[in-house]
Amino acid sequence: MIVLDDVVVRLGDVEALRGATLAVDARTVAVIGENGSGKSTFARLVAGLTTAASGTVRVLGLDPEHEIHELRRRVAMVFSNPDAQIVMPTVAEDVAFSIRGQRPRRGARRRSCEQADARLRTSRFGSGADGAGDGAEEAGGKAGGTGDRAGGTGGKAGGTDDGAEEAADRVAQTLERFGLAALAERPAHDLSGGQKQLLALAGAFIRHPDLVVADEPTAYLDARNARLVADHLLADAGHRLVLATHDLALARRCEAAVLFREGRVQELGEPATIIARYEASLQC
Repeated sequence: MIVLDDVVVRLGDVEALRGATLAVDARTVAVIGENGSGKSTFARLVAGLTTAASGTVRVLGLDPEHEIHELRRRVAMVFSNPDAQIVMPTVAEDVAFSIRGQRPRRGARRRSCEQADARLRTSRFGSGADGAGDGAEEAGGKAGGTGDRAGGTGGKAGGTDDGAEEAADRVAQTLERFGLAALAERPAHDLSGGQKQLLALAGAFIRHPDLVVADEPTAYLDARNARLVADHLLADAGHRLVLATHDLALARRCEAAVLFREGRVQELGEPATIIARYEASLQC
């Protein structure tokens, strides 16, 4: 899924990634490390928000340097600050904005999402980041890291009455999935912090992305909302997940973990092992 070979990323005069090399194909990947270790830069690189100065990058088999539009169409990104991801006045309008110009995608992907929703409803629990320019990137590319959040060309979804009806149906189903149906006409900025992050997830998942990149998505949430957001991200709804986080309990729930240190990939492997070594390295 994700391959880096001797990748260097420069942010101004700083080398945020220094010869980073990895190959990982797990469905859910936790990215851990100290502040400034390169986690968020890696997340932005995978999502197509940041480019490599040198080295080779492949995400979902795509070369971001030459296939950036296809990458951004297939990838959605969720940031730590939900306020910076709201771009429309109401909850329903904000979710609908994600699919402007996007053709409806029916069939297996939708069925897998519905199955994941059912699992979440029966679950007992189903009820900060390094890098620079977070606010500007979040506001400019709420889901998928582009000014064209939906990965389309703008205008009404589908461009016809049938398309508009399908878009409205998708919005309604997505709001229901994330527990926001009763808040559809509520001003988006009036929501609680947890509700805003669920709104960010709704804006991302309505696009049926192949890959979701989440950079500290639970950083500002209480325990209940953090668990709810995590359950949605980790549920197998037909997507892969790259999760940059300081929450090591959350990282343990992933299938693989990558540890960054000083811009380099220090370790890649089974989460329990990687996290145990990381915690040991933090001992005073």
